[in-house]
Amino acid sequence: MLETLRNAFKIKDIRNRLLFTLFMLVVIRLGCQLPVPGVDRQFFSEWFANLTGDSFDFFNAFTGGSFLNMSVFALNITPYITSSIIVQLMTIAIPKLEEMQRDGEDGRKKLGAITRYLTVVLSLIESTAMAIGFDRQGLLETGDNKVLTIVTLVVALTAGSAFLMWIGEQITEYGVGNGISIVLTINIISRIPEDLNSLYVMFVKSADSVAYAVLAAVIILAVILATVILTILLCDAERRIPVQYSKKMQGRKMVGGQSSYIPLKVNTAGVIPIIFASSLMQFPVVICQLLGVNGGTTIWGKMLSALSSSNWCNPAKPAYTVGLLVYIVLVVFFAYFYTSITFNPLEVANNLKRGGGFIPGRRPGKPTSDYLTEILNAIIFIGAVGLVIVAVIPIFFNGFFGANVTFGGTSLIIIVGVILETVKQIESQMVVRYYKGFLNS
Repeated sequence: MLETLRNAFKIKDIRNRLLFTLFMLVVIRLGCQLPVPGVDRQFFSEWFANLTGDSFDFFNAFTGGSFLNMSVFALNITPYITSSIIVQLMTIAIPKLEEMQRDGEDGRKKLGAITRYLTVVLSLIESTAMAIGFDRQGLLETGDNKVLTIVTLVVALTAGSAFLMWIGEQITEYGVGNGISIVLTINIISRIPEDLNSLYVMFVKSADSVAYAVLAAVIILAVILATVILTILLCDAERRIPVQYSKKMQGRKMVGGQSSYIPLKVNTAGVIPIIFASSLMQFPVVICQLLGVNGGTTIWGKMLSALSSSNWCNPAKPAYTVGLLVYIVLVVFFAYFYTSITFNPLEVANNLKRGGGFIPGRRPGKPTSDYLTEILNAIIFIGAVGLVIVAVIPIFFNGFFGANVTFGGTSLIIIVGVILETVKQIESQMVVRYYKGFLNS
């Protein structure tokens, strides 16, 4: 990876793309510190610290701490991520969108425009809900004109989210690619030093002796390293299905007969199942926090506590760990669900048949589709188990040992996946440049 970056900086075009990306990331981090007008940041920080559970920790980690700082980037690109997922799901249900998806570049541009408009709509809805909720909590400096303050807050948050979406698209076009993913990744990475410092203070600095401090440091590093390695394996693992193409006559020559393979990624759905499961379980808790509703010791209050991951794996509250079981079931379910709508074995089998390809030992058409479905169901389960392990490790240490960190399985999978994909894109751009140079010479 370091060798790839060194070689990339030797090429002017790629070096300019890297520097442009770096400049955009600096702009993002500066924007995360700009306060939004009308909010008492001190009162807001105290309110956030007094919240029970981790209802906003997941959201704050994705925004790089800008939500806690209540900056103009408080919404960040979460509305864009949500709208992208919604549009992708709608392409399955709405034939017109499915037709756009198959129209090539023009169709993708139209879907991109729909995603942008939906992002602005979601930003308006989320910022309005947040402004009204914060006003009810007394966190806004409304003064004599409450409506103007709320409108200003909504406009600032919506504009900040739209501006970040634009930055992501600029990074995709003029930078190293994967603009939205890179914006999300830099937000998550920005929180890691603070989390590592919390672990150091809690387990190393406060240790009774040097031996315990060294042991704690070794265990922390070993757990982090093992989790990162497992995440890398999970992101790169794939099952290769061999494909053979039959020979055919073209003029006086026999052509074809090449062998290839269909790469089926073990973690086909990526981090989407964890995001879906976490968002679904946190949604009721977030709504209740914004409305100031606290169930207390009632059944409703206990249900809300069970939905909060801060109460899972806690020896003092073993009953709440039932929420972890629900979370695991949701992750596995969404892994199968999302893969089923993004990978169509029947379509792949038909494309192979039209191209003269076949899987050795399998007849073209439906038998090939059934075989791909069987293989896919097996590797999806393996990928879902890997996702669960990566997601549960930080949750277990947070609950059992009280390690208060915001980055978890979701964050690690996003960071590792985006870094690996970005390095591959840089390598592909270098290869394209070498080919161009060879052809020009």
